[in-house]
Amino acid sequence: MKKRVLIVDNEPHIREVTQLALELVAGWQVLTAGSGQEAIATATVEHPDAILLDVMMPDMDGLTTFGKLQEDPATKPIPVILLTAQIQQSDRTTTNPWGFAMPSPSPSTRSTWPRKLPPPSAGTQWPKPSA
Repeated sequence: MKKRVLIVDNEPHIREVTQLALELVAGWQVLTAGSGQEAIATATVEHPDAILLDVMMPDMDGLTTFGKLQEDPATKPIPVILLTAQIQQSDRTTTNPWGFAMPSPSPSTRSTWPRKLPPPSAGTQWPKPSA
């Protein structure tokens, strides 16, 4: 059974490129959401193995979305990778206590995502956030 990842980004072209990369290169089944609200609804129903969550979205940003996912016992255990176009070393320290699997810059380095995710056939073993 293929592992499933939920891509959350308000920009359709970024969702499409990311989806193609993860399906073709990494063999993941991909679910998508264009907003924080849609992400919460999809995660609650579909229970993906991982979530790639953009930080900068209108209406409900990624940090608010992450907080709501953490409030629900059904979605709290899902690993989340925070994606942002503006990450600095200080951001890595700030976000790790919140439980993100790893912050990742976007969109320029999204081609490296398939290498950061465990193979779909493997057990979901995520890297621990570094302090």
